[in-house]
Order: sequence, then C-alpha cells, then structure tokens
Amino acid sequence: MEQLQITSATPNSALLDLPWRQPLAGWPADVLAALPRGISRHVVRFVRLDGRVLAIKETSESIAFREYEMLRQLRKLEVPSVKPVGVVTGRLSDTGEPLEAALITEHLAFSLPYRSVFSQALRDETANRLIDALAVLLVRLHLTGFFWGDVSLSNTLFRRDANQFAAYLVDAETGALHRELTPGQRDYDLELARVNIIGELMDLAAGELLDDEVDEIGIGNSLVERYTELWEALTGVEAFHTDERWRIAARIDQLNELGFDVGELSITTDIDGTTVQIQPQVVDAGHHSRRLLKLTGLDVQDNQARRLLNDLDSYQAATERQEEDEQLVAHDWLQNVFHPTIRAVPRELRRKLEPAQLYHEILDHRWFISERAQRDVPMPETVASYVENVLQHRPDEKAILGLAPGDEPEAGPEADYFHYAAADPDDDPAG
Repeated sequence: MEQLQITSATPNSALLDLPWRQPLAGWPADVLAALPRGISRHVVRFVRLDGRVLAIKETSESIAFREYEMLRQLRKLEVPSVKPVGVVTGRLSDTGEPLEAALITEHLAFSLPYRSVFSQALRDETANRLIDALAVLLVRLHLTGFFWGDVSLSNTLFRRDANQFAAYLVDAETGALHRELTPGQRDYDLELARVNIIGELMDLAAGELLDDEVDEIGIGNSLVERYTELWEALTGVEAFHTDERWRIAARIDQLNELGFDVGELSITTDIDGTTVQIQPQVVDAGHHSRRLLKLTGLDVQDNQARRLLNDLDSYQAATERQEEDEQLVAHDWLQNVFHPTIRAVPRELRRKLEPAQLYHEILDHRWFISERAQRDVPMPETVASYVENVLQHRPDEKAILGLAPGDEPEAGPEADYFHYAAADPDDDPAG
C-alpha cells in the first residue's frame, strides 16, 4: 500500500494538513484562495498556507518530478519563473483509489494570467506590452540554453514593471536545458509562440475581451520582430575601424540601456589590424535592478529600478550632492524620500501594489497633478491625492495599466489619471 510522500527542498509540515485524499477539483472552499487562474490542461488550485499562497497542479508522477527539477534549475540560473516548493506522491482517495501526483509551486505575488489582464477589454498597446515582456523572457530563456517547447501566454504570468510588464515562466513541463540552443530550436520555439499567441488572442476576441482595434495576427507577428531585434542586439557581431574604439563602450551602453550587463566580449581584428569585430559572449539581464540593489538594498523589477534610479539622480542633483559618494546619497534618499513616501500610504492600501510599483505610480501622479496645477506639487500632497483619487479605487491584484476607453472612472480627477496611466509608455514625461 502506497504512503503519502512529500518531496521538498524546503519541507513544511503544514502541507500534511491539506486534503490530499481528495481529488484537487473537489477540494473544499475553506482551504482555497480565490485568485484568477489561467487556462491549463491540468487541474490547478491555489491554497493559503502559513502566510503564503501556493499553486497546486495535478499531473503524473514522472512529469511532476521532471518539472520540479526543471524549475529548480531555472531558479538557480535566475530566470524569471515560479518557485518550486515540492511534489506530493502516493495519494489515495478515501476508497483506496490512487490519485495523481501534485506539483506545488509558490504563487507569484502581484501577478496575473493573461486572461485576467484582458478581462477589461484592454487595448492594442497593452497587448503589445505583454508581447514585449514575453519576447524578453523568451530571449533570456534561450540565452541560458532553455528550450521551452510550449511557449504561450497561458504558460506565462505577468507583473507590472513600471509602465511595462515583466513576464515569468509558469509551466516548464515540456522544457529542456541545453548548453546552447541551435537556430532551429530557437526558430521552433518562436514560431510556436507566434501561432499560440494568435490563437489565444482570437479566443479572447471571440469572447469579446479584446478591443475591436486589436490585430491578433499583427501582435503575434510582432513577437517575432521584437525577439529578433533583441536577440541581434544581444548577440550580433559589430565591425568597425580601429580608430572607432569608442564604439565598444557605445555597444556596452546600448546593452545596459536594454537592461543587460555585459560579462564578456569577444574582440578580434582582421589580418592587417585595421578592422575590429566585437560580439557579446555573456550577457546578464537585470542591469538596473542590480545597481539599485547594491545602492539601496531594494530588490525590484528592472524597469522599476530604472525609474527609482532616475528619482535618486534627481534627488542627488536637487540636494547638490553630485560630488558625494553615491552610496551615501542613496542611503539618505531611501531614508528621507522613499520610505516616508511608502509609509504615508495607509497600511491597508499598501497591499494593492508592490512598494516599488507604488512609488513609481506616485511619481507619475505627481507629474500629472503638477502639470495640471502648473506648480511643483510636494510629495505629501501628491501621496494624499494619489490615495484619495486613484489607489483606494483599485482592486487588489487587478490594478492593471491599460484600461480600455469607457472603463475609466466617469467623474472626478482620478478619471484623467487613469487616461494618463493608460497612455503609451514612450510618452511618459518622467522617462
């Protein structure tokens, strides 16, 4: 007779209290967490346990262990993916019938499946931001040698990252890690992604969850274009004359601006030494987030980090401390600006957004109300306005940028803010 077995790198005895003798589809509501779920070929449920939310998926034992190990490897490689918790096997029903194994992962806080992002009939520009995020994720996976084999919006979770989104891999069931992917493997993943995305968007359109102006095929094709541009920027070979060595630094600056650090460059010259070729050999995502973490200890998404670093630079200039040690200035900014701003938001409302995203939106709101008032609005006044007109009207975990026309509040100053927040990020005056 089989016995229940829980395999986990971080064992938690509270897992034993869950109703493993029942099929997952029949688990009682009192143990479940009401969170939006994406489409899955398996039964998936969320539970609250010891202050955490866990996602539990029923599948075969071999697949559960394979995906568990794959997710552990991806986490070690610092690829954006859900955190594996464990695998439960040896499940039997009350009548002694064998039940499927269960893979347990930690729910990604402040994240949503794509169908929830589109639950308000969002616009074309929001769809493009999701595709941009997925393209970046796919490039990062391919750079590590990961072949996904099932790329889709359904197998991805999205979190806000300033005015963009950040994408996280959820389902690694079909994935495989290689030392390096062949062009054929990358092309297969990319074409599969294009076809799946078009199909998923057409499904949303059939359910009237897409704005009429959204071009499903165009968005699917744009993933290929975005991926190709980013891949070329990160791996392409650039040739120049020896008297243009400044272009090496310019190439590194370009990659930093894209959010990648350059760990290693290949630099070669031709036979007569007049032409130089450079090609990035090792690139790591998270340039801005690593810099902010080093300066302040804040661990945030890369676009959020870029925005916070810009505010830190503004603080340094405003206090005329450009010549001082940057780490000391960053400490003062953290203590005198960032933390007081977050603490000024009522505690019960802070859970609606991550602190970095909250600060980013407050900065956006400050720019907006300052422009409208034709004066520089101080931060305490900005926070009060943001809380009253924006934050308190936002539902938890579903406060999504990019609302469609007609979904904004009908009256009050917050209506204008929602329109501004939905604007193209390239138009963001705060950079």
